[in-house]
Amino acid sequence: MSLSERLRRSFVAGLILLAPLVVTVYVIRTLANWTLQLVEPIVASTRLASYTGDDQLLAQFVAIGAVLVAVVVLGSLAQRNAGRQLFGNVGRIVNVVPLVNTIYTSVRQVANSLVDRDEAYESVVLVEYPRDGIYSIGLVTGDSPVDVDAFGGESVYNVYFPNSPNPTGGRLALVPESDLHETDMSVKAGLRLLVTTGVTEDGEPKSVPAVSGETVATRDETPDHR
Repeated sequence: MSLSERLRRSFVAGLILLAPLVVTVYVIRTLANWTLQLVEPIVASTRLASYTGDDQLLAQFVAIGAVLVAVVVLGSLAQRNAGRQLFGNVGRIVNVVPLVNTIYTSVRQVANSLVDRDEAYESVVLVEYPRDGIYSIGLVTGDSPVDVDAFGGESVYNVYFPNSPNPTGGRLALVPESDLHETDMSVKAGLRLLVTTGVTEDGEPKSVPAVSGETVATRDETPDHR
């Protein structure tokens, strides 16, 4: 191996090693700066720095702590009957305001879907897609409309096929019950499998539970028929 080839490989190896660290530091720094800028109006309006010995950074951290406590208190209140009724009334008032109701409803739906993602899916299934003999992981979201069942002649289910490694994107399909293969995998495990592209924490390929008595490989475990 030539000197230039060794240098190139060493550079690529070092880049692969440093890139995740650099990106992580950049993201954390960006989030920290954004958070400090977000609480700056609170610090200025309450003159919080005067209570921290004119230490602006300490005042910002105190403001962040106060915001976190307020969020926890609101969350605890929202889980009680009185809180649900109060926030429900606020939501109904917002919903009658043009334009505002569209933004509020959209943001709330996205937030609920992120928080309750595991509960939104009923089970993990396998479907022969995009062709016979190739299985794709799907998440059952519920029963399809009655009209679809009548058209297909059997029960049909809404199945969401997430993309990997970003399961927030994907496609919805209406799949007949006879084409669904149930698995013993939990929804959380199924999402983890998608995010890690089938690789476990120890770096080894992972297999999904058996389908018709056979184990389905997610990567290099597919038998070689050559």
